[in-house]
Amino acid sequence: MKAWRDGDCDGGGDEWAEEVELTKQAVQAVNQLRPRPRFMVLCGDLVHAMPDTPFREGQERDLKAALTGTDPSIPLVFVSGNHDLGNTPTPRTLEQYCTAWGNDYFSFWVGGVLCLVLNSQLFYDASACPQLKEAQETWLEEQLSRASSSTEPKPKHVLVFQHIPLYLKKPDEEDDYFNLQREVRQDLLERFKKAGVKAVFSGHYHRNAGGRHDGLDMVVSSAIGCQLGEDTHGLRVVVVTADDIVHRYLSLEQLSARGVDDDLRKLLQV
Repeated sequence: MKAWRDGDCDGGGDEWAEEVELTKQAVQAVNQLRPRPRFMVLCGDLVHAMPDTPFREGQERDLKAALTGTDPSIPLVFVSGNHDLGNTPTPRTLEQYCTAWGNDYFSFWVGGVLCLVLNSQLFYDASACPQLKEAQETWLEEQLSRASSSTEPKPKHVLVFQHIPLYLKKPDEEDDYFNLQREVRQDLLERFKKAGVKAVFSGHYHRNAGGRHDGLDMVVSSAIGCQLGEDTHGLRVVVVTADDIVHRYLSLEQLSARGVDDDLRKLLQV
């Protein structure tokens, strides 16, 4: 936040006390939610400092300390972002990330829902690690094929979590720093739709955005920390029912004071 205010997002970032306090506030708000969330996911850019830059170690240390207050019954899911891996990731920056936070792509099941966590930086620029990109592509194709297979257990829903959004507002928008290139985007959209993916959840934009196209929801959430638009520090609450995925971005203040809105809570009682 200080780096953004100072106009030095590349070289700044020497103070992060604000982010630590906001993260602690988010953890406390999530711990108070009833029913308890099945998991909490951080959609990338876990820290501001790029790999091999000053303050990286301190930011990772303090984020982990702030997150230790999360109730043990609420698993934490980490998604890699460009600040975590570098805008052009390398085998070494990927290894550093995986050592600190776990795998950069993986799948898990919750209540019959298949969740895919992807490394979107490999979609954006894998010029320094083409073999790692190919490995994720092979794995992803296998996951999507199994999700739509008639011989495998069929998931109730398929959800994707990745840092960079497919698009910000509409699938045919121009290429931008904050979305995936159009050719890559269209390829993923087609593959996701074929596999029955219901929603893609992303960050990166530091603002709320997204859209819905052919039954696939592209959900772009703002941040606990630095805001680049008019949104407030917050979290997105996602309610999964047998038939639908309902989500809403809520400020940390509202979550702390009132919790989840009544209409969302009622969906969980059906």
